[in-house]
Formats: sequence, structure tokens, C-alpha cells
Amino acid sequence: MAALFLFAHQDDEFGVYQRILDARRRGLRVACAYLTDGATGGVTAGRRNAESRAVLARLGVDEGDIVFAGEQLGIGDGRLPLHLERAARWVDAWLGGFDDIDALHVTAWEGGHHDHDALHALAVLLAERRGLLERTWQYSLYQADGLPGPLFRVLAPLPRNGAPRSWIIPWRDRRSFLRHCLSYPSQRVTWTGLFPFVLLHYLVHGVQTLQPVALERLRERPHAGALYYEKRKFFSWERMRAQLRLWRPDVFI
Repeated sequence: MAALFLFAHQDDEFGVYQRILDARRRGLRVACAYLTDGATGGVTAGRRNAESRAVLARLGVDEGDIVFAGEQLGIGDGRLPLHLERAARWVDAWLGGFDDIDALHVTAWEGGHHDHDALHALAVLLAERRGLLERTWQYSLYQADGLPGPLFRVLAPLPRNGAPRSWIIPWRDRRSFLRHCLSYPSQRVTWTGLFPFVLLHYLVHGVQTLQPVALERLRERPHAGALYYEKRKFFSWERMRAQLRLWRPDVFI
């Protein structure tokens, strides 16, 4: 039995540390795939790969079950919506390599990062084709629903994504996870903004939360108002919809 995890970027695994650890403790095989190369601002893909590989190793994931598909496919950080067909072909073949899938996990449909939303859309459509929808779960990383300016929430699932399922994270694991969050030195600037909110989450809530996925949600804007990637001028909802239509005009009319 395998628990599968799809990530857009190296360090996205922070959203499912407990889920990965629980799967390994249950004796499941854990396989992880990254769909962009993660290279940004002078930081190489190799450096980012090494950081995530080290964190996953501490969570008990075998090195042979970690695949950096984005680097293989030449999909750069922030460019996943522009390569949906290529990425989908790879993910479909990857899913086909597992005989018995316990669960598939993917970034949430939440308007935080455009790569996250693109990965969610292709994973959900492939899961539906392979009969995996009921075993597919989304995990929140960050989103800006209802917040002004550049503000955002971390590890805060959108209610419209469905009833959440939460598990308490033991204190010993919370301490370990905070150390893992400090294990991405190449992303120091990003984690300067993320870490205080992750720390607060572990202190106040201390839960791992997952939500189901639904095909219908893919036809809806993640939430009303400006999405976080729109606020940062990284991408727009209109461009996202256009790219999804180009890839699957039968679904995104």
C-alpha cells in the first residue's frame, strides 16, 4: 500500500509533515513527486532538492521514492499552469506505477500560489479517471480569503473545499516539525514570512487537516475577491482559467 504526495515546490511538504509521518508509522510506502524544478533567484534546483530530500528522510521516506519530476520535465517554478499537458502525462504514468494506492494528497484549491492550483486541477482530474477521487485529499498551505493587502493565512483550509478531517499532532512531533521548517536555508526570505504563522498554528491548533476534493470546485474561483497570487501579481484567475481550458476544453468550457 502506498501513500502518494504531490508537491509543486520543494518545501511544500510542510503542509503534510504529520500525514507523511503517520503513513510511515503505519507501514505504508510513501512516494513524493515535485512538479516544478524550484529554481528561483539564483538558487539551483539541486540545492532545493537536497533540502527537501533531507527533510523527507527524517520523516522516514526512502530516497528512491522521491522524484523531482519538474526538473526532469524542465518546468520552472511559477510555470506549471503553462505546462499542464506535459505534467499531467507524467503524473498519470507515475500513478500507474502503483498497484495499490491508499491515498493521494495534493495542494489545495485555494488561490495561494498558481502552481498549487494548477497541480490540484490536474491531480483531481487524473484521480477521477483512475477511480481515486474518494482516496484523494487536499492540504492547505496558504491563502488570502477575505484579507486586505498582502496579508495571508497559513495552514487554514477554505470551508468551501469541504468538511475538514483533523488529527492532533503530538507535541514531540510539533517540535520536530518546527526544526524541519528551518531546514530550507535557500528559502530564508519566504520562511521569514511563513514561520511565525506555522509556529502559531502548532501552538494554538496543533492539528493536521485534510479535505476531500471535488470536480465541481475546479469550475469555481477558489474564493471571492483577489487571490493571493493576483495580489502579488504572479498570475491571474483569468490566465489560470485560460490555461485550464487549453488543456481540457471538455471540462473547462
